[in-house]
Order: sequence, then structure tokens, then C-alpha cells
Amino acid sequence: MPLNKQLLEILICPQCRGRVRYDEKENGIICDKCKLLYEIKDGIPVMLVEEARKIS
Repeated sequence: MPLNKQLLEILICPQCRGRVRYDEKENGIICDKCKLLYEIKDGIPVMLVEEARKIS
């Protein structure tokens, strides 16, 4: 399920306060600066640094 475009516009990375993007393949929100993936569970992005997964 694609993420609501308006929601994506207001989301920021909780670690660096930078912009994030939606990655449909990973089903999550990605911060390219921090290299973190915030998973989406039951249609809700889990924007907690301690829950994020490090990506390369």
C-alpha cells in the first residue's frame, strides 16, 4: 500500500531532522543521510531511531 503523499511531505528523520523518502521495495521510509530504514507496520511508519534498520 503506497504511503499517503501528504504524510510523506511532513515526515522528517528523527535523528538528523532531514528529508526522508518512501521506498516501496523495502516497504519503509529511508533517510539517505543517516542510512536508516524506518519500517512501516500496519500502514503506520515507525519513526523511532532505536527501531530503525541500518542500510548500506
